[in-house]
Amino acid sequence: MLKNSFYQELSETNKYIIRCCFFIFFVNGLYAMIFGSILPLLSEAYGLNDTVSGMLISSHQAGNLLAGLLAGILPVYLGRKNAILFLSSFVIIGFLLIAITGQPWLLLVAFFFTGISRGSISNFNNKTVNDVSDSSPAALNFLHSLFAIGAFLAPFLVILSTALFGSHGWQVSCMVIILLILVSQWMFSKMPIEEDKPQRSNATKESGYAFFKDKLFWNTVIILFFYLCAEAAITGWLVKYFVDANIMNVQQAQLLASLLWLAILTGRLLCTFFGDRLKRSRLLLFISVGASLFYFLLLSTQSFAVIVLAIFGLGASMGGIYPTAMTIAGPSIRKYPMAMGWLLIIGGVGGITMPIVTGILSTNYGIFAGMAAIIVAIIIMLLGVTVYIFFERKATN
Repeated sequence: MLKNSFYQELSETNKYIIRCCFFIFFVNGLYAMIFGSILPLLSEAYGLNDTVSGMLISSHQAGNLLAGLLAGILPVYLGRKNAILFLSSFVIIGFLLIAITGQPWLLLVAFFFTGISRGSISNFNNKTVNDVSDSSPAALNFLHSLFAIGAFLAPFLVILSTALFGSHGWQVSCMVIILLILVSQWMFSKMPIEEDKPQRSNATKESGYAFFKDKLFWNTVIILFFYLCAEAAITGWLVKYFVDANIMNVQQAQLLASLLWLAILTGRLLCTFFGDRLKRSRLLLFISVGASLFYFLLLSTQSFAVIVLAIFGLGASMGGIYPTAMTIAGPSIRKYPMAMGWLLIIGGVGGITMPIVTGILSTNYGIFAGMAAIIVAIIIMLLGVTVYIFFERKATN
């Protein structure tokens, strides 16, 4: 697949860099999505109540959000390699604490540390792949496909560890993650990457933040913010929607939630194939419209067969939106080290906000009202894509 696209045009050095990024992002997906599988086992082992368990996930998300800022600032002063080696080491401490202590405040710190590493690795990999591939949509989509594969395999790692080691299996899973992160650390250290050192001559504070004046940067912000609004709310509330609306039972709803992730992976792989064959604006418009139509279809039916079709179409359409939209701001990301961090920070706020809005509306007006509110985010995202097409046409005239 890679031989017929961006990969064959890379130098041997850049091929090595991008292979490292692909492996590391697979590991990032594996440990980022393992918490849903180990949390019930961890809570039982340490006697944690639901309030503490929920705070642990929130602590991870808070660390993930903060990392967007840290990963944008630290490379300017430490260099990219030293910064990512420092920030990615936090996950080792985090999983070690998770495996050996049940103290709630230490667990909160541990989950916070894992979030810092997750966000910083995401920042580094997105920026590096964007740079070496010259903002190739295929490269970014393949990168995120590997994240999705890691996320899909995370529960199976816990299942296998538990089958082999019984009640301590989830702790073994933590140790496996630590081992994989150590391999990632070694790969980071061997990457022949250029360092983003602060420019002490002819540099002004404004130059470091000049991307805030780039209309394509803000266009990307709008698309990513409202896409992550929709993605976080859909993936977080889908099972509860089906159950509370009496459309299906819990087991069927969980099966469809798994189908959604498989569809997202399929969509990213398809965008990897077509990313360098279709015009970026055309690809983004096609998958954004697809996501809108399939989500409307999902809410408009209670037929199981139609819902399966809508879920798969929705996931396949959603899969390529994030990595493809990221390439819109490619020039700013390459020129300004802090641009990627701010993209992740602002987009992350969207991912935190919409699930809360959905929950409030669901509590007061019913689950359907909460899910229907996601339509607003999807429509604004689609408007953002339309604005990008306008900018692109204006630039070519």
